[in-house]
Amino acid sequence: MPVPWFLLSLALGRSPMVLSLERLVGPQDTARCSPGLSCHLWDGDVLCLPGSIVSAPGPVLVPTRLQTELVLRCYQETDCDLCVRVAIHLAVHGHWEEPKGEEKFGGAADPELEESRNAFLQAQVVLSFQAYPTARCVLLEVQVPAALVQPGQSVGSVVFDCFEAALGAEVRIWSYTQPRYQKELNLTQHLPDCKGLEVRDSIQSCWALPWLNVSADGDDVHLVLDVSENQRFGLSLYWNQVQGPTKPWWHRNLTGPQTITLNHTDLFPCLCIQVWPLEPDSVRTSICPFREDPRAHRNLWRAARLQLLPPRGWRLDAPCSLPAEATLCWQAPGGGPCQSLVPPLPPANVTVNKALELPLLNVHPNLCVQVSSWEKLQLQECLWVDSLGPLKDDMLLVETRDPHNNRSLCALEPSGCTPLLSRASTRAARLGEQLLQDLQSGQCLQLWDDDLRALWACPMDKYVHQRWALVWLACLLFAAVLFLLFLFRKDQVKAATRGRAALLLYSAEDSGFERLVSALASALCQLPLRVAVDLWSRRELSAQGPLAWFHAQRRQTLQEGGVVVLLFSPGAVVLCREWLQDGASTPAPQGPHDAFAASLSCVLPDFLQGRAPGRYVGAYFDGLLHSDAVPALFRSVPVFSLPSQLPGFLGTLQEPGDPRPGLLRERARLVSQALQPALDQLLKAPGDPGDPEDGTRDGT
Repeated sequence: MPVPWFLLSLALGRSPMVLSLERLVGPQDTARCSPGLSCHLWDGDVLCLPGSIVSAPGPVLVPTRLQTELVLRCYQETDCDLCVRVAIHLAVHGHWEEPKGEEKFGGAADPELEESRNAFLQAQVVLSFQAYPTARCVLLEVQVPAALVQPGQSVGSVVFDCFEAALGAEVRIWSYTQPRYQKELNLTQHLPDCKGLEVRDSIQSCWALPWLNVSADGDDVHLVLDVSENQRFGLSLYWNQVQGPTKPWWHRNLTGPQTITLNHTDLFPCLCIQVWPLEPDSVRTSICPFREDPRAHRNLWRAARLQLLPPRGWRLDAPCSLPAEATLCWQAPGGGPCQSLVPPLPPANVTVNKALELPLLNVHPNLCVQVSSWEKLQLQECLWVDSLGPLKDDMLLVETRDPHNNRSLCALEPSGCTPLLSRASTRAARLGEQLLQDLQSGQCLQLWDDDLRALWACPMDKYVHQRWALVWLACLLFAAVLFLLFLFRKDQVKAATRGRAALLLYSAEDSGFERLVSALASALCQLPLRVAVDLWSRRELSAQGPLAWFHAQRRQTLQEGGVVVLLFSPGAVVLCREWLQDGASTPAPQGPHDAFAASLSCVLPDFLQGRAPGRYVGAYFDGLLHSDAVPALFRSVPVFSLPSQLPGFLGTLQEPGDPRPGLLRERARLVSQALQPALDQLLKAPGDPGDPEDGTRDGT
């Protein structure tokens, strides 16, 4: 059997008291005035035309404040409607015209001025009322003897009975004069529904409403709807957020009676329940029964999330508004409480689900935001830990200035704020002079500043005493020795991992041949080889020149035990023969990036002097050149036809003791697959010298 926990009928709602309303009999609208005023209500409604603001010709009556009261307009004892009574408070606006000329200095008074002061101030006051689907405007004439009032003085009020409105409606009321001498007054009000008024027996639309009881049974909450059997009604659960629109959570159309069960983890202070009969123009009633439930408040804080938004923003996300305050604090490394700082964040209630700005000049990982409720810390987040890194061992200095620009400094420590240059036995006191010098020399970071105070973060790394220095030094030396041994033992592994260096030299004849060379270089890079080719170094070639670039690449490749690969083509063969025929003269480069032509002055002497074996390898492409076209001088090193002799070519490029024959064949297959499309495209190029109609492309 559920234990009664919170019994709430629809007569109890937002207000803790049940309102008993005054009853007005009859459908007629009326108006009445406070003593000293006379007023008249025009028959029927008028057009709502405020018009433009005009200057007052003298003192005039204007509305200054609107006040509303709920009443019942009854046609029979049990047939009443909700009605809004409006009170308009009036005051005098403007001044009497002062006399001019001799009249100001005791001359005869103006009879017309005296007559106007003995007359009445009269105003036509318009009341405009809107409550969907109703819109009305009424006109009230008000007058007061001019001799009894002073400019700016309140003269009383006019009460209008009344504007009919639906239960639970939102009404908007405006008031202004005709003509209009100032901006109109306006008022928006949400009317209560059946649950907040003692009207169940007076307003017939309340008779069919579902009546709701809320009870608890352990961890469950039961919503018991006491409605007649087979009556259809709507039930909606929503979060009623003060700082934003309502957020629907659950909605059902049901047939009564019903009992809805909620888990206690679903409860929030702003969780509200709305019920209504499924009938045209039915009245909806809402209750929010969990506002004071401790479990709902615990759930709210569990769901709240505090996040920091770069560069200096923060945001608190929660399903409901939170009665909380946020403060800045300084979190020192090594644990301990976060110490509150000035400037405090605005002490008003925190605005949830909205990005807010922190009053900081610079950010620091030790700065944190705390959110507290009823002096109890609920949430804490330090500034952008992911982007600024871990907490720093910095000293926070608090600077205070007086009106005469005299300043004092203290350092924030766990024991409090220690004045610099004091005799205290704290770290800040011992290093007071050094910290002051750091501040004056600009080594400290300013976090915040106003006219009277400032915050500075000063690094303390250079003052931290490094204990066990000799142990650290020994550890470092030992680590260095181990590292050197590791490098020595892993030299061969390192070389194998990095791969042997290979420098490709070719004659840049056309774009098709360059694509073929690029395909070969890319395929070799997939093996344990480090390939250098001028195609990938055009910027360096332009800056250094082909000869200087080749010299640097050749020297580095040979120093690392690499190999220079000469790719022969018809153009390369022609250049070699010209160089051999001309002797020591160097052929002119064929283009701004032709490293092959520039390299002949270094390559050919190596072959002539017998230094080429082991350092050079030759190659040419199937279908582009015959083997006997390669000059005899270059046959002192292995020369391979690609891709038909790829296994031998790759075996020559690899370090001794490198892959097994099976692995070498697999690598040759992969390189051939990458190379063959580019070679086929070059051989089939239209108009190419290698076409059958033009002879062969092998130079023979």
